[in-house]
Amino acid sequence: MTVCEEENKRLVRRYIEEVVNTGDVTRLADFIAPDYVEVYRNIRYAMGLEGARRHITGVRETYPDLRVRIDQQIAEGDWVASAITARGTHRGMWLGIKPTGRVVEFTGVNLDKVVGGRIVEHGGAANLLEPLLEIGAVRVIGPEE
Repeated sequence: MTVCEEENKRLVRRYIEEVVNTGDVTRLADFIAPDYVEVYRNIRYAMGLEGARRHITGVRETYPDLRVRIDQQIAEGDWVASAITARGTHRGMWLGIKPTGRVVEFTGVNLDKVVGGRIVEHGGAANLLEPLLEIGAVRVIGPEE
């Protein structure tokens, strides 16, 4: 692993710890590039700093005590993959679901591209079935016994 790859991993870890986990969006420019994009279903969305700010603020309105933990992390070139576990209390509207006050926990994988010491692209996948089950928005129906 190169020094640059280690620095990229450290930057992504610091971003999660210092911005995502605290909600301190005043420090976004330390971590996010002005031309930042998010990728969802292979579509690139130009977010920039303002879009990233709105995203973090919105997530923290729904889960004000959100904590994201990096469980594993690997880097190759400009790319950093982070296996994460997120945990927070459902205190705001989410997907049209009223706050339940329930604690949810889910796992996911983030894929971030770092160029010039800033995150320029973010994508990944999260197991959202876990929190939907935990807040009661989805329930498992099994065979009658």
